[in-house]
Amino acid sequence: MHASTLWIADPGPLVDFLCAEDACFLRGSEGFVALGEVARYEGNSMLEADAWWHEMTTQIENESEMPGRFGTGPLAYGAFCFDPGNTVHSSVLIVPEVIIGRRDGHSWLTQIGYDRVSPKLPPHHKKPAPPTNLRFDRGSLSEHEWLGVVREMTARIRYNEAAKVVLARDLEARADDQIDPRWPLRRLLASYGSCWNYLIDGLVGSTPEMLVRREYGLTTSRVLAGTVPRVDGVDDIQRVAQLISSAKDLEEHQLAVASVVDALRPHLLAMHVPEAPFVLTLPNVMHLATDICGVSEPGLSTLALAAAAHPSAAVCGAPTDVARQLIAQTEQLDRGRFAGSVGWIDAQGDGEWAIALRCGQLSADDPTRMRLFAGAGLVAASDPHAELVETDAKFAPMKSALRTGH
Repeated sequence: MHASTLWIADPGPLVDFLCAEDACFLRGSEGFVALGEVARYEGNSMLEADAWWHEMTTQIENESEMPGRFGTGPLAYGAFCFDPGNTVHSSVLIVPEVIIGRRDGHSWLTQIGYDRVSPKLPPHHKKPAPPTNLRFDRGSLSEHEWLGVVREMTARIRYNEAAKVVLARDLEARADDQIDPRWPLRRLLASYGSCWNYLIDGLVGSTPEMLVRREYGLTTSRVLAGTVPRVDGVDDIQRVAQLISSAKDLEEHQLAVASVVDALRPHLLAMHVPEAPFVLTLPNVMHLATDICGVSEPGLSTLALAAAAHPSAAVCGAPTDVARQLIAQTEQLDRGRFAGSVGWIDAQGDGEWAIALRCGQLSADDPTRMRLFAGAGLVAASDPHAELVETDAKFAPMKSALRTGH
């Protein structure tokens, strides 16, 4: 297999190169789009996928004008299921045919093939149309049913079955014609450019939470847990004060941070964990956030680090194994890739693996349907109606992005 990479002049908006079947991982104007497909792994294990990619890289003859630069040259992108043992969906890691990337003001083009390749910038594609007659239907549970599950779970937490459990909800978006995932992607990029925006194998979303990012050994993780919706007419300063003084939200956040620290510490030569979180403000919600950083062991890929850190208490609960079992028993929906890992890995093992949040999965059987997901972390002090309001706020980015108009 051959790969060739060269610097190019700024190609303009990267999303203009996408077909509906293509992929991207973008934050603002930076990141990459991935076109076509050369090879694919499908399975249930991030570590198996990591081994598969490592073997692929040994077979790639890489010709590059910028050898070893972060994210340049051949890479693989993927989306992994939250709980492989409790889903009908598969995880995927894909090697694309063409990659167009931009970082720190520099742009590049990579082409990969089984024969020697000469990179050529592909044409732009027609902009996507919005879905026709879009409507949102109830998901696996009604709001009333979901509230009942939340009440049951908080009672079990109070009886010390777990310290925290994250429960998800789903909604179904329906249209009269096929939903083009590029439509919500473009609108998410416009409204949530500071988040990591992704389109991978029909999964489209905008996540503010980075499970693990590694660049030249420097490893970082952004942990989010503890949330309040932003409310029209209520001053943000008042909401920030409410969030940082909430014992419930602080407890939820501390459990999430501890889970990532405990998972990554054995694999890092050094680690820095801030003493207190900061407040991350997004258009729809505010989160308690902590940025962890460290230096990873040589030879350990970012995908292997993500496998060690997933699932964190931010999307599962604590203790992890207990929370995951409680979720499987009580949640009554198939999360698929929601709250799993989504991102990419390059030939050096560097890359970015975010948590698949604020997302929708296009149905493989019926492209007029897309399943939307949102979750809320429960601790002993959780109020069911407040958790319902929180999930409604987390649905808002995808619901707004799918609609026509502003």
